[in-house]
Amino acid sequence: MLFGEIAGNEMQLNELGKIVLDEWQKSSIIRREIELDCFVVMPNHIHGIVNFINADVGATGWSPLRSGPPARSLGAVAGFKSAVTKRVNEKRQSPGVAVWQRNYYEHIIRDDEELRRVREYIRNNPLSWENDRENPSRPADWKFTCLVEPWLV
Repeated sequence: MLFGEIAGNEMQLNELGKIVLDEWQKSSIIRREIELDCFVVMPNHIHGIVNFINADVGATGWSPLRSGPPARSLGAVAGFKSAVTKRVNEKRQSPGVAVWQRNYYEHIIRDDEELRRVREYIRNNPLSWENDRENPSRPADWKFTCLVEPWLV
């Protein structure tokens, strides 16, 4: 639980979580090819929507998306993760230690209704933490019944 904790159904950022939030807020200033949308820092991961201003941006590398617009690196996400990792490791005095998983999940939002659903999912994520599959404190008998993200159903 690197970035804080959920208390009273709200995310309480610690110092490292505040670094994540700060870097997210700076992202569209540093990376002019993006606009930021809904975002939440969770205890051990984040959810966010990034609008790419240049329409030919697509998924590459390790991402699960295999079709869509012509492939081009999502350098904005890599840059964000790199900046957070550098600052977090400076704070922890732990150079070279991984902060993020190697890959990340991405999904192209194709219409306004889907955008509404994804925003709602992100906003409500702290409310669902007790049953989140990323929550190591989740009860052992809890069963994850939805195998895809809610907005894909």
